[in-house]
Amino acid sequence: MSLRQIVCTGLASALLAGAAADRNSPPIPCEAVDSVGLATMSADGTITLVLRAWPKPPAESRLVYMPGDSQYGDIKRHLGDIAPGQSKEVPPLCGTNSEP
Repeated sequence: MSLRQIVCTGLASALLAGAAADRNSPPIPCEAVDSVGLATMSADGTITLVLRAWPKPPAESRLVYMPGDSQYGDIKRHLGDIAPGQSKEVPPLCGTNSEP
């Protein structure tokens, strides 16, 4: 699964969960979402993503990427400046949700 699929799946799940919870509410635009989860880099450089769906029902998915993983570089680039021992919010990939 690519970074785009991972983050968009998390965002899509969040948006679909919200739509399922209240079909009369307008969809939430991607640009209105600050974060789809939390990324943490361990001392050895492993990146753990905890992606969440919201608002109802709440759900989480945990994905782990070690240095050398084929998608590690893409994930690190998407997160931006992250160093061992740090955690930061995972931004959505706005504008790319319909791309494969």
